[in-house]
Amino acid sequence: QVQLVESGGGLVQPGGSLRLSCAASGRELSSYSMAWFRQGPGKEREPVARISWSSMTDYADSVKGRFTVSRDNTKKTVYLQMNSLKPDDTAVYSCNASPTWGTALWSWGQGTQVTVSS
Repeated sequence: QVQLVESGGGLVQPGGSLRLSCAASGRELSSYSMAWFRQGPGKEREPVARISWSSMTDYADSVKGRFTVSRDNTKKTVYLQMNSLKPDDTAVYSCNASPTWGTALWSWGQGTQVTVSS
């Protein structure tokens, strides 16, 4: 059974940066496309970034140019570098295997809270 553990969230001022990590145990990631999702207060969960098994990337329009998704299969870890953060980026961020944009394959981890506020 796959277990996903997200980390790296916190409180940051507008314009700041954070780097999130998603570590997987119980399965190799190399053959899976992975994605980051977020759920803001009172909102539905939405995809923000996806990296295919071949490292092709895709982003939601709202984060394009500010967020960068990457992966290290040897560490079974997926990263999300978030720059120029805005208050609207405030959410719980989670990762999952994602065969296509917006889909999730495994059970969710606990996520990591990102709060952007002055």
